[in-house]
Amino acid sequence: MRLHKSRFMPLAAFALCIAAAGCGEVNQTIDKAQACLEAPKIVSELGTQIAQLTNDPQAMDKALDDAATKLNDVADKASNTTIKEASDDLAKTLSGITVNDVNDAVDATQKVATEGAAYVEKVAKACTG
Repeated sequence: MRLHKSRFMPLAAFALCIAAAGCGEVNQTIDKAQACLEAPKIVSELGTQIAQLTNDPQAMDKALDDAATKLNDVADKASNTTIKEASDDLAKTLSGITVNDVNDAVDATQKVATEGAAYVEKVAKACTG
């Protein structure tokens, strides 16, 4: 009895390898798209929050730390190096801001506006490029 070699098996194995590689790219694209949506949203929400917290230094300090944590999460999930680095950098900056009084709150608000704008610009370039 002669065994018939199937041409289907090598073809199926090849298709499976292509699909597996393609899924990785799809996941990276989804991760990048998610980061592109999430990152500016975090900065925007922080800007809105701290504008309302200039007379509450403790609440502002917490808002900065919370935003830094969210940015670290974006950085951890980002498949794009530029988004990852920019998110890590802004998270470090926000974590380094200490708000003890109203004067610190004013300074923090200005720093967040400046650094946040630069961050959003970097992310936008990474997302469109």
